[in-house]
Amino acid sequence: MRNYIFKILITGNATVGKTSLLRRYVDGMFDDSSVMTVGVDFFTMDLFFDNVHCSLQLWDLGGQKRFRYLLENYVMGARGALLLFDLTRMPKIGDILEWVNIARLHDINLPIILVGTKNDLEDYIAVDDESAFHIKNAFNMIDYIKTSAKTGYNVETVFELLAKRLTEVSKY
Repeated sequence: MRNYIFKILITGNATVGKTSLLRRYVDGMFDDSSVMTVGVDFFTMDLFFDNVHCSLQLWDLGGQKRFRYLLENYVMGARGALLLFDLTRMPKIGDILEWVNIARLHDINLPIILVGTKNDLEDYIAVDDESAFHIKNAFNMIDYIKTSAKTGYNVETVFELLAKRLTEVSKY
């Protein structure tokens, strides 16, 4: 069995659901009373697939603008990132650019998956797939996936997809 350790950044503006997504993934539960992440929080998760063991170090980066100056110290050594946005609000391209720049500060080719959150709020969805794929392509991200921390929809899938991509790249 091959073993990998990957540092993964979880990025995006405040209130997009970064901590909720991580809690659903790591603890298997949804808690809508999450408090604001101050600076950075840290989670770990182990994945097994195709005779591979991946230990994921998940870095939940606080989304508040006033903490952004801290983040460059935490992105060093990252192997991949998720960039989350709330599907009920059209993201500002300037915000997406800022998060891409933070994530790719030390690695211009860092693999990033664009993650649309709160997919369970069907009546309030403001971002169509075409717009999301346009953002994904404009910033050279590896994929776009819609998720719901509340229902668990695609939560494991997004982490598995990134881990599999990183193991493929790491073989060479």
